[in-house]
Amino acid sequence: MIDDFVESHKLPIGDAAEWLVDYIKDFPGFLDAIRSTIMFVYTGFESFFLLFPPWLLIILIALLAYWSGRKLSLGIMSFAGLLIIWNLGYWTNMVYTLSLVLSSAIAAIILGIPLGIWGSKNKLVNKIITPVLDFMQTMPAFVYLIPVVTFFSIGEVPGIISSFIFAMPPTVRLTMLGIQQVPFELVEASDAFGTTYFQKLFKVQLPLAKKTIMAGINQTIMLALSMVVIASMVGSKGLGRDIFIAVSSIKVKIGVEAGLCIVILAILLDRITQNFGNKTDKLKG
Repeated sequence: MIDDFVESHKLPIGDAAEWLVDYIKDFPGFLDAIRSTIMFVYTGFESFFLLFPPWLLIILIALLAYWSGRKLSLGIMSFAGLLIIWNLGYWTNMVYTLSLVLSSAIAAIILGIPLGIWGSKNKLVNKIITPVLDFMQTMPAFVYLIPVVTFFSIGEVPGIISSFIFAMPPTVRLTMLGIQQVPFELVEASDAFGTTYFQKLFKVQLPLAKKTIMAGINQTIMLALSMVVIASMVGSKGLGRDIFIAVSSIKVKIGVEAGLCIVILAILLDRITQNFGNKTDKLKG
């Protein structure tokens, strides 16, 4: 009896989700515009990285790693790590993975920082954004992958969108936190000097919050990279597909090699973004 009562009074959450998906599908022009924009960015990164011969891109990235923190050890480690990826034969797939990560991470940063600024200034917006961010980061990626595949079929686009959804919360949260941690006395002093809203934001609050914001960007990039295997399940190219194939067919060699390449790429991106965060903090000091 109780089970029948519960079943007859079931909340229509799933039905509402299906209705929303069907409703959005009625706007193919809107979905095509999103698909075209994402593919334009992704193919732009892909074409740019593949434009260089591997040895030249390895040198350029190693120089960037050295310049980011003025650490020779990081430059040497980056050079050696990228050489290993090239030697193992995963260079092109690494480029595909890097393009996917950068596409999703940059979209998350472009949208996340303004949202974080807005949330730090408006308590109502903060209260609305916080549970949404919790939902985005705790909902299993496979769940929101279903409607994304329904909208955009298989390929790079659903992989990038799912990575974007999963990776955006740290940028928003840490942008809000960084601005909220700016000493009230400095904000009051800027008001006393008659600064406008944007002068106060860009000359006082954002510069002082840079290190915290960069920490959020670092986490966003790491979370986007963690999604590459899931993205491969919906047709995305890259190292994630190699790992997916290795798991499906129990190929230890491919799994270990592709996994090592992802680890090298993760360490490289992590160190570079951390160093840029530390550099902004030193410049501030």
